[in-house]
Amino acid sequence: MPKYILKRIVGTIPTLIIVVTFVFFFVRLIPGDPARLVAGEQATQDDVEAVREELGLNKSIPTQYVTYVTGLLKGNLGTSLRTKQPVTKEVAGRFGNTVRLAFVTLLWSSVVGVLFGVWSGTHRGKWQDYTGMTIAVSGISLPSFWIGFLLIMLFAVKLRILPTTSGTSLKSLIMPSITLGVGIAAVIARFTRSSIIEVLKEDYVRTARAKGIKEKVVIWKHVFRNSMISVVTVVGLQFGFLLGGSVVTETVFAYPGLGSLLIESVNYRDYPAIQSLILIFSLQFIVINLIVDILYAVLNPEIKLQ
Repeated sequence: MPKYILKRIVGTIPTLIIVVTFVFFFVRLIPGDPARLVAGEQATQDDVEAVREELGLNKSIPTQYVTYVTGLLKGNLGTSLRTKQPVTKEVAGRFGNTVRLAFVTLLWSSVVGVLFGVWSGTHRGKWQDYTGMTIAVSGISLPSFWIGFLLIMLFAVKLRILPTTSGTSLKSLIMPSITLGVGIAAVIARFTRSSIIEVLKEDYVRTARAKGIKEKVVIWKHVFRNSMISVVTVVGLQFGFLLGGSVVTETVFAYPGLGSLLIESVNYRDYPAIQSLILIFSLQFIVINLIVDILYAVLNPEIKLQ
């Protein structure tokens, strides 16, 4: 196992190099002049050029790239053009909020999604199956921003039982969590249903039933555990999405997370912050995929990690 983990970690290095290079050159295609934004609308051209020189934007693109990569190797993500603070400090102030929201969302959506998937899969072709999958398809189809605005209108404006914008309390996480989790629960439910149906066709399931084992035991002891292998992959990918892809939801609820920080950085053409955030999002997916692979062996000992 340690050799496998080390091999996977080493294998991520080329991916990170590609991500770093792509993001560095891509963000510079964003229209707008960061030096002009930093200097202000009333600044003269000389002032703008002075700011550009101060920020190192007057240097050639290859030189800027070498400077950026050298800083990364030293653990320096650069300084935000917008706040003049180190990017690491900016990220640290938002990362905990995003993790908190992602964890709460994934917790309830995984439980609901798996239960709906098992319910539908064990009643294939019956009204339970049609009901569960109708709800799942509806959850996938509804846009997250629409769900967010609907929740705000109902619970914050009409009923006034939840805060309009998000804060640090658990109560303030309810609406953003529901907005994010509806689609995730639906995806997990569909994958769980498909996995359950496939496992139910296996010979060992028929053998267990032939032995007279109770149906609940067959489902939860034999079918459920073996069907979770593919579901774990989906849950892992959804967690990565929650950590880096909740941009719309965080914007709708003015939630102080990494997603809203990315939007602010793009609007301000904050190159160091944009590069660092996308790099962090990519690294999160890589780490989550590694954890998922390890969980495979835990759920099914027959899987050998090569």
